[in-house]
Amino acid sequence: MPQTGRSGCPINLTLEQLGDRWSLIVIRDIMFGNRRSYGELLAQSEEGIASNILADRLKRLTACGLLTRRPDPEHRQKRIYSLTEAAIQLVPLLAHMAAWGRRHARPSKELSVRAELLEKGGPALWNAFMDELRHLHLGAPRPARSVFGELQAAYEKALARRAR
Repeated sequence: MPQTGRSGCPINLTLEQLGDRWSLIVIRDIMFGNRRSYGELLAQSEEGIASNILADRLKRLTACGLLTRRPDPEHRQKRIYSLTEAAIQLVPLLAHMAAWGRRHARPSKELSVRAELLEKGGPALWNAFMDELRHLHLGAPRPARSVFGELQAAYEKALARRAR
């Protein structure tokens, strides 16, 4: 197989696909926020991604095989983005990154709650979440457990506590 990056190092090749400021944020928002359209990703961005940057990242992530894009059957001009198997397999990496961030940065309590659950749940929870993502994005059978629902409920509960 010909070398396509600066080097054949697997860390380098991964960073060439995911190492910019926004790619993992876009994947995170699709994965954990179930934001599937350009409009949802733009309007609900915690970090305030610029529209041109979002458009570029969606194109890049689709071109490198981490996302697929299909027409929205309910709106002719809208496109729906889905995670591929390769992107779904990023769950453990994102869980480790979030755990590291919880320990070595100063994240908000509300935005840390999902990371805490993923860290405590470990590989068993990550695998259950990946099974659910395969259902949501790849059409696999629906698993009995909804990790997405559990993570979302914990996040909403943390937001409600902050609002009090």
